[in-house]
Amino acid sequence: MNFDLSDDERALQQGIRDVCKRLFPMERVRALEAKPGGLDRALWRELGDAGVFALRLPEPDGVGLGMTQAVLVFEELGRAIVPGPLVSAHLAAAMVAGGANGEQIVGMTERGRAPRLVGHLPALDALILVDRDGLWNVDPAMVRGTPVERPLDPLTPMHLVEGLPRGERIAGPEALDRWRLEGAALIAAMSVGIASACVEQAVAYAKERKQFGRVIGSFQAVKHICADMLVRAEVARASVYAAGVMLDDPSSGDAARQVAGARLLASEAAIANGKANIQVHGGMGYTWEVDAHLYLKRAMVLATRFGRADELAESIARTLA
Repeated sequence: MNFDLSDDERALQQGIRDVCKRLFPMERVRALEAKPGGLDRALWRELGDAGVFALRLPEPDGVGLGMTQAVLVFEELGRAIVPGPLVSAHLAAAMVAGGANGEQIVGMTERGRAPRLVGHLPALDALILVDRDGLWNVDPAMVRGTPVERPLDPLTPMHLVEGLPRGERIAGPEALDRWRLEGAALIAAMSVGIASACVEQAVAYAKERKQFGRVIGSFQAVKHICADMLVRAEVARASVYAAGVMLDDPSSGDAARQVAGARLLASEAAIANGKANIQVHGGMGYTWEVDAHLYLKRAMVLATRFGRADELAESIARTLA
């Protein structure tokens, strides 16, 4: 299987990276914490205009691409730690009117999971509930929740909800497997983006920070940390790209096993690299002013979405039995 990107795929990747740099510089991302629900509707519509949510919808309403290209886009969204329910909005683009162009902000939660947490609740226009009977569209105004005073990720405000209304069913149980596989692959792609961003930040800091009259990047211990970070990110990236290909072409391999493996590798890489990035930054890495902690916190939040580590490991084990 050839994972070299085509010219078109490289152009897509660079285009989304440029969009993220323009719309979500870190100063603006940090400022979103003060917005209701942690989101800016104008920026969300810009993401819609860029084709993020309609990427896989058929033309002329969408871009007409596949999961192979979607993982490239979501890798860049993760690299820029773009906030918001990006994955659920992308998956539900064809199910919720206004979702594809960013006019509607679409979140999701699992009905049976505890605790019942909903991210960005005040900003949502639609909430997709997932249970064994399918997918349900719920009016967020009907959901009552208590804000989590200090969420793990300050850019992902959470509400703890006691109960969830039934809602309108928009897809049956036959849609669940595909929904979960695609969602897990996109979460993995965002995690790879975080892992790669942490490598870049750590290396850049190691090249400029001096100690004992030398840049710290010249010390073997720091070199080893950065090298390990790069290996983790690249291994996870190859696995995520393979998952995207297999979701588009099931004849190329076992998509379910590959997606589960990619999610595990990518989450582990993002969290480990987030910690290592803070370590390379030293005492500064632990401060609120340095951005390193935001990447680690986002990686930890993403690791809880579309499958937990033990569930993913068990699903891989079943395919090998």
